[in-house]
Amino acid sequence: MSDHHVYKKVEVVGSSRNSIDDAINNAITECSKSIKNVEWFEVVETRGHVEDGKVGHYQVVLKVGFRIEGS
Repeated sequence: MSDHHVYKKVEVVGSSRNSIDDAINNAITECSKSIKNVEWFEVVETRGHVEDGKVGHYQVVLKVGFRIEGS
């Protein structure tokens, strides 16, 4: 077992018609399908798409951190 860890961050955008929480969960769920060892995230931007004067989509920019395998 290593006494240190090394991480990498990627930036992704999640979206949802329902909520900011759903947008975050959608991004993490999809990220975890192709990236191993996802361990944390930080929200760096929140925005939305407007349709007919109402919120059409919530959009959340995340930095997702994952541990480099073997570290």
